[in-house]
Amino acid sequence: MAQTQIHVLDDYYLAITLLITVAYQLAFFSVAFTFKFDKLTDFAGGTNFVVLAIITLALSGGHDARQIVVSLFIMAWGLRLSGFLLFRILKTGKDDRFDDKRDKFFSFLGFWIFQMVWVWAVSLPVAVLNSPAVQRYPQHPFGTGRDIAGVILYAIGFIMESVSDVQKYRFRARNDRTAVCDTGFFSVSRHPNYFGEIIIQFAIYMIAVSAAADGYVAGQAYKALYATIVGPFFLTVLLMFVSGLTLSERPGAKKRYENGSNWEGYSRYLQRTSILIPFPPQLYEHLPTFVKRTIFLEFPLYVFDPAKHSGGAKAHISAEEGRRADGVNVQRQSGDALVATTGEAGRP
Repeated sequence: MAQTQIHVLDDYYLAITLLITVAYQLAFFSVAFTFKFDKLTDFAGGTNFVVLAIITLALSGGHDARQIVVSLFIMAWGLRLSGFLLFRILKTGKDDRFDDKRDKFFSFLGFWIFQMVWVWAVSLPVAVLNSPAVQRYPQHPFGTGRDIAGVILYAIGFIMESVSDVQKYRFRARNDRTAVCDTGFFSVSRHPNYFGEIIIQFAIYMIAVSAAADGYVAGQAYKALYATIVGPFFLTVLLMFVSGLTLSERPGAKKRYENGSNWEGYSRYLQRTSILIPFPPQLYEHLPTFVKRTIFLEFPLYVFDPAKHSGGAKAHISAEEGRRADGVNVQRQSGDALVATTGEAGRP
């Protein structure tokens, strides 16, 4: 395979991708911090993947089909994600995540440093596949069983993430605090967008590692390709234990319970719907708790227990009474007379 490989800093493109990522994120951080501007934060993350894929593919000097496929896959994912998040923030106006960080240099910078790590780690399968250390070996034709399986999984994940993002956006646009988002993909998973994103990254890894798995790449390059599984694993850990499920599951349930926002309906939804892995709610509802906690990954740290995690039943009852009384007339009986009071009297 005749090609001109460009060696930049190291044979695996680890250093050059890290430096580009740091520079790219710091450039956006300087704008965001100086002008207290939230609208480009997530856009900077998603487009960074596109930049790294284009640069590493161009530097590799090759036109191997497997390189092109994985590079295009991560570019398509990054562009869709950044475009959707940019659209959403333009509609909402600001990002509430930064309300306590926006004016604090180091706290705000901490988020951007974490975003650097996220982009660099998740890009590893594509960067290493495009690197001279791997491309110096003859590459087998694209189209193996592993390649096809990866393409199918990517398509499933991409559709699930894209569609569920739109479904959740439309649901929130209704601004109904008592409603439960239990239609579409959200009828079989409480977080189908996260599940789709995880599937996407493992699919890209599956295709990228084919060169090593089928024996065409050997030595340190073989080990490096397999080691890039740290990328999809890092993303999975991030979504499950850092910024995804942990910030939405128990806190979201707690808020609904204490505000009296249709807690009964939402509690029913939690019992019937898998937290991450899509599964029919009619079957999930009847699964033993042990199965939900293990196979379906609904770990105790996600579960909201009103007795342990809220201000108690008193707050819940008060919120329910206030919600029912707000805006309506409440009748009180005093002896044989009925006294009409305003809705304000029922507020906690």
